[in-house]
Amino acid sequence: MGIADKAQQFAEGHESQTDQAIDKAGDAADARTGGEHASGVDTAQQKADDAVGGDQKA
Repeated sequence: MGIADKAQQFAEGHESQTDQAIDKAGDAADARTGGEHASGVDTAQQKADDAVGGDQKA
């Protein structure tokens, strides 16, 4: 079982928690890069959300 499988298992029933974690990670990345890579961070957030089956809007 890979990390994506484990994340997907956790996400089932914990959608708001996974959305918050993805948002927090994206905000931290934006803060550390001064927003220079915001579009890439948004893309990564969306892909992470898709991987765990969420419904986050980037």
